[in-house]
Amino acid sequence: MQHDEALEGLIRGRRSVRRFSNRPVAAEHLARLVEAFRWAPSAGNAQPWRLIVVRSPELRNGLATSALTQRFVAQAPVVLVICADLERARQAYGDRGASLYCLQDTAAATQNLLLMAHAIGLGACWVGAFRESAVADLLSLPGHLRPVAMVPVGWPDDHPCPPVRRAPAEIVEDR
Repeated sequence: MQHDEALEGLIRGRRSVRRFSNRPVAAEHLARLVEAFRWAPSAGNAQPWRLIVVRSPELRNGLATSALTQRFVAQAPVVLVICADLERARQAYGDRGASLYCLQDTAAATQNLLLMAHAIGLGACWVGAFRESAVADLLSLPGHLRPVAMVPVGWPDDHPCPPVRRAPAEIVEDR
């Protein structure tokens, strides 16, 4: 299979998984997710991110509560909390780095992580609906780390159907 076809298959096949089996996620699988995460592009190679690995059932329950009571967050054996390092971004690019670039950079890193999870057979879901201050308090984050996404990860207990996508003509403009 061509590399571009394999990548296209990963991109098209990835789904947001919200039901997980009880099977634990092995350390070597987590290590592969971390590698995919850290190889994402970032503005000026500043790498303004931090990845918090949450395994504790108590903390996962707290994260689920912070995520507007999305219970599937707690049901995953691992929740990865992606944080933007505002200080690191500000050092590299000033206020624009802290207000924009670090969010773009963490989004790219999160997508890398999601694609790797899918590639190795894990299920994951990008969760953006949560109370940032509650997550920061729960995880005792310093003020320069802003939680921007949570990704529950585990072995899928569900295989969602492909979602409907808008046609290219609806989203692309040629000028």
